[in-house]
Parts: sequence; C-alpha cells; structure tokens
Amino acid sequence: MRYVFAVPLLVLSLLVSAAPHAETVPASIPESEKVAIQEIIHSYLTKDHPEVLMEGMRELQRRDQASAEAKTADAIKASKDRIYNDPATPVGGNPKGDVVIVEFFDYQCGYCKLSAPFIERILKEDKGVRFVYKEFPVLGEVSTLASKTALAAFRQGLDKYVKFHDALMNKKEHLNEEMIYQIAKDAGLNVEKLKKDAADDETKKQIQANIDLGTEVGVRGTPMFIIGDKIFPGAIQQYEDMKNAVNEARAAGHKKN
Repeated sequence: MRYVFAVPLLVLSLLVSAAPHAETVPASIPESEKVAIQEIIHSYLTKDHPEVLMEGMRELQRRDQASAEAKTADAIKASKDRIYNDPATPVGGNPKGDVVIVEFFDYQCGYCKLSAPFIERILKEDKGVRFVYKEFPVLGEVSTLASKTALAAFRQGLDKYVKFHDALMNKKEHLNEEMIYQIAKDAGLNVEKLKKDAADDETKKQIQANIDLGTEVGVRGTPMFIIGDKIFPGAIQQYEDMKNAVNEARAAGHKKN
C-alpha cells in the first residue's frame, strides 16, 4: 500500500494550494485501497491534526476574500466616473478635498447609523475630505422612501440634504413615512415640493442607478466605504479606524475627483 502514507499529505497540499492536478489523483489509486486511505485521511485531519484542516480552510477563505476584493477594485476602476463624479449624487465636505470617502448606505441600516457619528466628526475636523453620499436602499419600502426623499431634498440645496441625511442617520427608532416627513420639516425643507420631487421618474432612475452601480462594484450590504483605493465593507466602528484610513489614503496620494 505505497499510497497510504503519501495521500494525507497530498490531500492537505491540495486543500491549501488547490493544486490543478487534483482530478488525476483518484485514478492512480487502486479501488481496494480507497477505504483504508479515507480512514487514514479522516483520522489525520479530525483526530491527530485538526489544526492543519483549520489552517487549510482559513487559507481558502483568505484566497476567496482576496479574489473578491480584487474583482471589486477592478469594478471600481471601471466605474470611476459614476462613483466619484455623478452630478446627481450629493457631495459633502470639501469638494476639492485631497481624500475622498464614498459610502453606500441605507437609512434603516443599524451599522450605517453606528458609523454616522464618525463621518460627521471627520468632516468637521478634516477639511481635506470630500464625501460622496451613495443612497443605496436595500432594506424595504421605507428605506426606498427615505432615500428618494433625501435625493429630493438635495434639489433644495446641499446644506438641507446634509442636515436631513444626518437627522435620519441619528434617528434610532425604525423609520416610517410620517417620521420621515417630520424630520424633513424640522430640517427646513419644503415638504410638499419634497413629496412631488421624490415621486418623479428622475429620482426613481437615480435610485436604480445607485443600486446597479453598487451591484456592479460588489456592494453586498450596507454600509460599504471606499477610502482611497481601499474597500471597507461593514461598519467602521471606531473613529480612529476611519481617521487612520483617511491618513493612509492621503499619504498614498489617492485623490479621486
């Protein structure tokens, strides 16, 4: 049984390296030896050295993640103008900032709300940041209504949009239609005009354009941030993490405009 002791190592090698010749291995093993080999492999991986199996799985996960991030980075490069220079997309902070933060967000998303205070803070403290607001409603009809209303608010001025956006993000309760319009009123918006603009075809097209763009660049949930040339899926949970990401992008010279 010359294969018995070599096969566990071969299988582990295949697990970690995804060797291209894996399909040729079974054909070279006599049928009578397969059961014994399987028992040895099972014992080796589950009883004697389970840490090797876990490391192999972690390596495969790392490779899958790296591959997904590379595809997203390529998609972002291909969609550069739609991400950074869409005139229908609100842009806050310094329009000529040397570092750009892009966020895909949903007003019903708890993780977006978790990151919101850090965004407000960095825009106040760092006057070199340009912030691109990508409305990306994925959590139901109320989310869609909130995003449409926000884009309609943008037509009444960037300052009013930002005030409305921040108020929605700081609202801890689940949103509803009445609440959205009350927040709009408190932000100084013309609510009747807001309702009309939110319902028109142009606003619907902008929301769909954002959904299409997010799908193309690999947004799998909200929030997703692009800072410099790096992607940050999920909440940024510490202000220092956001600040460090901005500083790294600035040091690398990743200005996007």
